[in-house]
Amino acid sequence: MGLFGGLIFGDGHAERFAGFGSARIWQMTTVPLLRRLPAVDRLLSEPALADVIALYGRALVTVQARRELDALRRDIRSGTTDQETLSRRLDGLAGRIAGDLHRRLGGLRRVINATGIFVHTNLGRAPLPAEVMAEVAPLLSGYCDLEMSLDTGRRAERNRRASALLEALCGTQAALVTNNNAAAMVLALTALARGREVIVSRGELVEIGGSFRIPDILEASGATLVEVGTTNRTRVDDYRRAITPETALLLKVHPSNYRIIGFTEEASAAELASLGREVNVPVFVDEGSGLILDDDRPQMRDHDSLKRLLDVGVHLVCGSGDKVLGGPQAGLLLGDADLVKRCRKHPLYRAVRPDGFTFSTLEAVLRRRLAGKPMPLDRLWPEPEVHRTRLGRFAEKLAALGLSAELIDASAYLGGGAGAERPIAGQALALDAGESVLAALRRGEPAVLGYVREDRLILDLRTVEPEDETALADAVGRAFTSVRRIGDRPTADPASEGTP
Repeated sequence: MGLFGGLIFGDGHAERFAGFGSARIWQMTTVPLLRRLPAVDRLLSEPALADVIALYGRALVTVQARRELDALRRDIRSGTTDQETLSRRLDGLAGRIAGDLHRRLGGLRRVINATGIFVHTNLGRAPLPAEVMAEVAPLLSGYCDLEMSLDTGRRAERNRRASALLEALCGTQAALVTNNNAAAMVLALTALARGREVIVSRGELVEIGGSFRIPDILEASGATLVEVGTTNRTRVDDYRRAITPETALLLKVHPSNYRIIGFTEEASAAELASLGREVNVPVFVDEGSGLILDDDRPQMRDHDSLKRLLDVGVHLVCGSGDKVLGGPQAGLLLGDADLVKRCRKHPLYRAVRPDGFTFSTLEAVLRRRLAGKPMPLDRLWPEPEVHRTRLGRFAEKLAALGLSAELIDASAYLGGGAGAERPIAGQALALDAGESVLAALRRGEPAVLGYVREDRLILDLRTVEPEDETALADAVGRAFTSVRRIGDRPTADPASEGTP
């Protein structure tokens, strides 16, 4: 027996009636919410979607709009969305659709880098000089003689100009350009050591960004890794004892983003080159950072340049084009003509050779280096008095926006694995703000990256283009205004706090 609504039922009728009542209640609460959902066509007419429809087309925006509406329907039917929640979600629906599409499909955004890290891997590494971009723009908007000799009208080698410039800069016999330094290493190991042994110090079996591990690269190239020495100490005799008739190369790798200090010893490039000549085994050095010529600044004074390595007798060297060199992403392979020729003739080279953009920008940067012209990298070492004046002017821009900035001592870094753990002393500006303002700067237009230290926002102008200063000041002002508007206190999250 069951009692429902003052009536007595038997044989399960109460349960059926109760179920009917629950369905009725569900219908009364859910249907009105579902009816509040806009039709797709009406949603697409919202002004907030006009720009994304123009950018990505109506069909794609329609698909995204239907996905959002379907998600709302599911939440309504599951009972997880009430009137108030639905109102909030509908108010921002068009903007959310536009934002999602921009995040998934939008292009790269220009970022003002105020971190003090010059070769910032996450921000595209070294910026190209504005003069270089102006020089190459006409080449990229039309056709160019990338692989043609205009003298003969016949096909020509696309490496010819970059190779000549690198030969002139470094005094090398030959040079080859790949699409990055990892590709240069893989190409050389595959072309010169596949099926044979490569000897490497245990202290140089490094992993750098993107899980680039030397043992994995050797395995992928088909070469056999032979480890010598210990993590902290490797001598020339360790290499000598490991050499067999199957030895193809002696490999030395720059440690890049780490240093071993204390009780250490390593075989120098000059010592390995001498051993290589003695036993007739080529020596291959991965310099990594693209330091073409010696640099007497403290952060790079002890870093062997590509030219120095070749001068001491190393047979083959490789380095990056987009780090210390300051060019586009590229790999530079320089050394003995026969070794470079074997790499260029290998079938793998076609898969790792660069395109016209890389060659045109790299050649322009190399010409600039050859002429001794200044590069953006030089801003890391400004004259102290000149830099203080610049910081003072920028602080005045912020003061005009009602913001107070203090001049503090702050270290900059070369970055990109060059000069690891070697700060560049100098000064930056500190503002009373934390992670909330930092996040607002990242999401603003233009996007800005600084860092938070001890609950203060630090802006280092050494990595900021001078012509970007006004845009940076305005972005900082907008970020502070947006944080104050929502009542968020600009304090740092210790877990995410950090310096360059």
